Amino acid sequence: MILPRPRTDLPELGEVAQALTRLGERLGAGPADSLVDAVVRCAVEWVEGARWASVTILQQGSFRTLGHTGPEAAAADALQYELRSGPCVDAVLDGSVLVSGDLAHDDRWPGYGPRAVREVGVTSVLSHRLRLIGDPELIASLNLYSDAPDAFDEHAVWAGTLLATHAGLGISVAVTHQRAAHLETALRTNREIGTAIGILMARHRVTREQAQELLRLASQDTNRKMSEIAAEVVRTGELSLPRRPPSGGS
Repeated sequence: MILPRPRTDLPELGEVAQALTRLGERLGAGPADSLVDAVVRCAVEWVEGARWASVTILQQGSFRTLGHTGPEAAAADALQYELRSGPCVDAVLDGSVLVSGDLAHDDRWPGYGPRAVREVGVTSVLSHRLRLIGDPELIASLNLYSDAPDAFDEHAVWAGTLLATHAGLGISVAVTHQRAAHLETALRTNREIGTAIGILMARHRVTREQAQELLRLASQDTNRKMSEIAAEVVRTGELSLPRRPPSGGS
């Protein structure tokens, strides 16, 4: 879709820009989920005609909703994921801005549109591709929904474009921080498991594989994560042995 030329008689865009500045102050200040919640709430407040909003993400071939303002937006998203067709799916895959004011009769999505109207109550939709940085395999879209026909005019399209630009940058920063935190947690967990294995090898005179099997069986026996068992071994030097000894262990 080619964006319409912005009109000069839309002073509300200045207000949107000021609001986006306030949103920009929060970019990178919190985890990805809290920033996404802020984005979808702002979308409903700032984009005229929007009643519900969501952010769709495509990662490793699977679509999922990263955040939404209500069950209607989540249901409208989920139906598209089921059909692999719809405005938010196409916005993600094609890198475009898509708008519809009459989903029930939109020839682009004959499977999705009538069901969205009938099952969810969504009549109009506006989807913007989010330009994320740092990971070319991470793709997202900002989706705005309404139960009113022709809810999104050119003002809404441009306001959504401004929001999507800021949101893409902010979510990119937040996702990067989130991944770094997850990596740090994974490295710390692996270190603790390795240390616990060394303690068990020395204490019970078993091989590395047998010590790891002891941890696995203790985890299974107590229905706790192996990382929790390993942390306890590192802290106490002891392991409550499972009822079943590992094969080949002593």
